[in-house]
Amino acid sequence: MSTSNGTATPGTSTPPLDKPQRPLRVALALGGGAARGFAHIGVIKALEARNIQVDLVAGTSAGSVVGALYASGMNGFALNKLALTMDEASISDWAMPFRTRGLLQGIALQNYLNTTLNNRPIEKMVKPLGVVATDLKTGQPILFQRGNTGVAVRASCSVPSIFEPVKIGGHEYVDGGLVSPVPASFARKMGADFVIAVDISQRPESGLTASSFDVLMQTFTIMGQTIKAYELDKYADVVIRPNLAAMSGSDFSQRNAAILAGEEAVAKIMPELQRKLTASRAAV
Repeated sequence: MSTSNGTATPGTSTPPLDKPQRPLRVALALGGGAARGFAHIGVIKALEARNIQVDLVAGTSAGSVVGALYASGMNGFALNKLALTMDEASISDWAMPFRTRGLLQGIALQNYLNTTLNNRPIEKMVKPLGVVATDLKTGQPILFQRGNTGVAVRASCSVPSIFEPVKIGGHEYVDGGLVSPVPASFARKMGADFVIAVDISQRPESGLTASSFDVLMQTFTIMGQTIKAYELDKYADVVIRPNLAAMSGSDFSQRNAAILAGEEAVAKIMPELQRKLTASRAAV
């Protein structure tokens, strides 16, 4: 628009400035599965190798262990080295028989993690971290985003009858896998725009039942099928499923094979992941 003398009216001919594009917040939702959780490390390594930036992490059970270490600033190669040198005995502490409610206390796992993380609390992580556990009395899920990292992860990993329940703030907590086997919904609650979920559970029909621990894990798998299917369908943008059919949740000797399975699963799904990430970034 011009005035009568041919000069422009201030501001009227200036095109509106484009609003700066907000970065897409990408989350990694790491599911439970005991020793099968080593596959999460392979997933992280493969994502890093392809320059996929993860902004926040939510973890359940074994996923909370790897998630806490990753959120602290460790990269995939550091996690790989830590996994292959970890002594299984360093995270096992047998409880006194007939005087407890679990075979393992879980304090060894708590101490191992806090020592490795230099006692860094959840809220001081490099990446925002959420740890999912289950309130033993109410059955409700809880998302820990502050406080002692080792204690929260211990609660998230406390498989009933294997680990003793963990008391935090007057409540007792057990394994988060009971209510959120793969915490995609909690990643959304933490502010994620795009959720990459990693499901390391077995299909019930291929589950191993050779030991009492395997039977317990198979029970978890059966119980969690409906919850997991709903959560992944509604909240996950991409689901990575490493091929761990031959691996028991109690077999720490196959940790390297699990890591490789995680890497292979990312390579397989990468075209879909890249396509969906591109579309989501354009929509932000």
